[in-house]
Amino acid sequence: MNTEWLNAYVLHRRPYRETSYIVDFFTLEEGKVSAVAKGVKNSKSDKKSLLQPFQQLRLQLSGKSDLKNLRHVESVRPSVSLTGNALFCAMYLNELTNRVMPAELASDGVFYAYTDALTALRDVSDVEATLRQFEFALLDEMGLLPDFTFDVEYELPIVANERYNFQPDAGFIKLPRDYTVIKGIPGEALLALSEGAFTPLSKKVAKVLCRELLKPLIGDKPLKSRELFTQK
Repeated sequence: MNTEWLNAYVLHRRPYRETSYIVDFFTLEEGKVSAVAKGVKNSKSDKKSLLQPFQQLRLQLSGKSDLKNLRHVESVRPSVSLTGNALFCAMYLNELTNRVMPAELASDGVFYAYTDALTALRDVSDVEATLRQFEFALLDEMGLLPDFTFDVEYELPIVANERYNFQPDAGFIKLPRDYTVIKGIPGEALLALSEGAFTPLSKKVAKVLCRELLKPLIGDKPLKSRELFTQK
């Protein structure tokens, strides 16, 4: 019987048989873990009320298979209250984490980035920067975050007034100077991102880069949370 307490968030839950749920948790200690919450579907128990997203929990699991059993769960702090765009963004964080993070891969960086993102969505109006910061943490964990300061072809630092092409399997490569056609990624945007600065220009660049880098991790199945944005 495992008596270890895990710090966790609910990413997703779905009905299981007549009275239970299968819940996907994102934990600090063991990464993404799925567990059966038995007998809570039609109850008014505290356990059912806690199995909601955006609330940090402590829980105990049992079982040796990939699908665990939920033994105990308790709240660490109240649920983060979100509405409107912030709520849709938080749903995107959950879906993205569930789709990208491999099962049982623990990551302090992604877990704390997720926690910070929920707080920022509640307190900060710039949701674009919040989403990009979390996506960067996720890409960094997957080993896919490029070096925003380095030209991989010429092995030189990125220069603010130059423009660069991005190759996902390599990095940034300086384009020949051609003032008749404006193309490529401005070096100033890359340098801003390297310092964590989200200017109007660097946010546009970051969004395009994240979409491109996350696409092979997400797969062909559309994200439901993105569809909600479209409908809105």
